[in-house]
Amino acid sequence: TALGAQRWIALGPISIQPSEFSKLIMIIALAAMIEKRDKIDSIVDLVPVAAYVGVPFLLVLKQPDLGTSLVFLAIFFGMVFAAGIRLRLLFGIFAAGLAAMPVLWHFLKDYQKMRIMVFMDPNVDPLGAGYHIIQSKIAIGSGMFFGKGLFGGTQSQLNFLPENHTDFIFSVVGEELGFVGCTVLLLLYLIVVWRGIRIAQNASDTFGRLLAVGITSMIAFHVLVNVGMTMGIMPVTGIPLPLMSYGVSSLTTNIMAIAILLNIQLRRQKLLF
Repeated sequence: TALGAQRWIALGPISIQPSEFSKLIMIIALAAMIEKRDKIDSIVDLVPVAAYVGVPFLLVLKQPDLGTSLVFLAIFFGMVFAAGIRLRLLFGIFAAGLAAMPVLWHFLKDYQKMRIMVFMDPNVDPLGAGYHIIQSKIAIGSGMFFGKGLFGGTQSQLNFLPENHTDFIFSVVGEELGFVGCTVLLLLYLIVVWRGIRIAQNASDTFGRLLAVGITSMIAFHVLVNVGMTMGIMPVTGIPLPLMSYGVSSLTTNIMAIAILLNIQLRRQKLLF
């Protein structure tokens, strides 16, 4: 349990987060469903596909876990775009989503609303909800170009920076390894995303292509939101940084996802699940 949200299930000495594994399961199910359709060019075609995403999205949002629920939407948009959805229909979905924002605001928990408010101005609650962002900016800024050295950060090692081993691990990289370390890490992520795109382009069948796009969308969205969150250009959502943030469920899911990507690249014949 974290901030009133029940996200983990205890299994003996370890705890797992089912919503992490559900991302990969949804990608596989959605790819299989879209493959059976020739195209998605109308609301009638889109509704069954959206329902596949809507169920896990609403369940995770109910926990409440806004960050993970947004990952489902990112995967959905990436995969339907790759499936050839008409841009007019896609823009219509975005417009409907923006129009629904005032309504969705009333369904957010108080701490989620506060996170959005401190995103606009962390000084609204500098010792509460805004504390994470303020300390994260201090950590990244103090690292300057080359950083303070491995395990030499003051914000992270003296525990001024909350969640420095999970959600704010990028801030630790910025403080200890500086601009150079952050750049190298982001370049590595860029390589992973680029390879995912190339694998999708070269996949021999629709199912493999959609799988690759879904996995790449998931990883890219995680990196974009987590890094933006630590620098204060996106609200704090609790989305982990792939392969860096501590967490068995997140790490296992990302390793499995990358393994599937490599399998798609290796096997050019039709994939069967």
